[in-house]
Amino acid sequence: MRFASVVIFVVLIFDNERVMSEKEYTVPGFKAGAIAAGIRYQGRPDLALIISEVSATAAGVFTTNKVQAAPVLLSRTHLTGNKARAIVANSGIANACTGEGGFQRAKSTAHIVAEAVGCPVHEVLVASTGVIGMDLPLEPLANCIPKLVSSVRGNGWFDAARAIMTTDTVPKIHMVKSRLQDHDFTVLGIAKGAGMISPDMATLLSFVATDAAISPAALQALIREETDRSFNRITVDGDTSTNDTLLVLANGLAGNRPVKKLDSSDGESLRQALGEVLLKLAKMIVADGEGATKFVKITVRGGSSQAAALLAARTVANSLLVKTALFGEDANWGRILAALGRAGIDLDPQRVQLFFNEVKLVEKGLAVGAEAETKVSKILKDSSFSLTIDLGQGKAEETVYTCDLSLDYVKINADYRS
Repeated sequence: MRFASVVIFVVLIFDNERVMSEKEYTVPGFKAGAIAAGIRYQGRPDLALIISEVSATAAGVFTTNKVQAAPVLLSRTHLTGNKARAIVANSGIANACTGEGGFQRAKSTAHIVAEAVGCPVHEVLVASTGVIGMDLPLEPLANCIPKLVSSVRGNGWFDAARAIMTTDTVPKIHMVKSRLQDHDFTVLGIAKGAGMISPDMATLLSFVATDAAISPAALQALIREETDRSFNRITVDGDTSTNDTLLVLANGLAGNRPVKKLDSSDGESLRQALGEVLLKLAKMIVADGEGATKFVKITVRGGSSQAAALLAARTVANSLLVKTALFGEDANWGRILAALGRAGIDLDPQRVQLFFNEVKLVEKGLAVGAEAETKVSKILKDSSFSLTIDLGQGKAEETVYTCDLSLDYVKINADYRS
């Protein structure tokens, strides 16, 4: 049931796009790959590597959780130099809540990669995902990394995307090709995430590569802004992790003059490409939410401010009662109004309107009627639909993407460590 719903969603999102083969996903000057290191999983790739042929401009966004994993702390430090040649990421063990020993293991991982790649250790960024509190074993890393470095290839991105999966059911990858200053350029991103997904900076790993040239300051500002429009607009279960990491490398091999100002035509070209990649990946994460059978776009309009509209959307998107109603395909609009009422925003229930797709279910805080509810009940049987809420308080509008909460979510998380 869950896998079928994910497949349907992918078709809906990409039905106007040509289906690409795995080998077509490439970025000039970058190589990627993966290997089965046996860190925790057996018989599947669990160690991914991305290498730029030249030192690339680097920027990152990390978890806002005060409990931060060792690789997050290390990569934050390495990014102060704004340059990177490689990203190494393992799945299965988060290397979080592991103390000084965990930080030293993250440093050792960076040293092993740096020696194999032939670059300064501060140009290696490290990421991990998996069980919190377990020690990351160094021996399999030391044994496998040299082989992994020699096996990365230009079209190895799908392998890397598979290797960082934990409870994900499908690899997540998207690529955009565009032009900048009469130069072709590419933006390609991969991501993992299915549970512990909630803003700010949802629980995920995401790695993006581009051959466009951009200054460090502009790149950092750009990814913060576009993260806010993508990864910070999704939720699966309201939880935020210790390991959330978004890393972006720009190696400049497209040949354009470095973009320094985002409020320019060059900045806008790069923004559109990067923004599309991040938003596509974010939507894929929600569609693949643990146990999810529904992908729901929640738009709140008529807010008194952007902050109020966003808070309202997030409150509804994270409501357990709303999410279980979505799973049960129950047009229980009262749960939505109840969530709005505790959101801490200016609210007059008699002004509220609710729509599923284009069908109005609630007018002035009251049910429209049985015919509308029948139509909405049919919509709720689809795997993807929209919920629009008009607060009638102003002109502000915000959108959040969420999924339902199913029985499988409980099963997946009840025995995650076993």
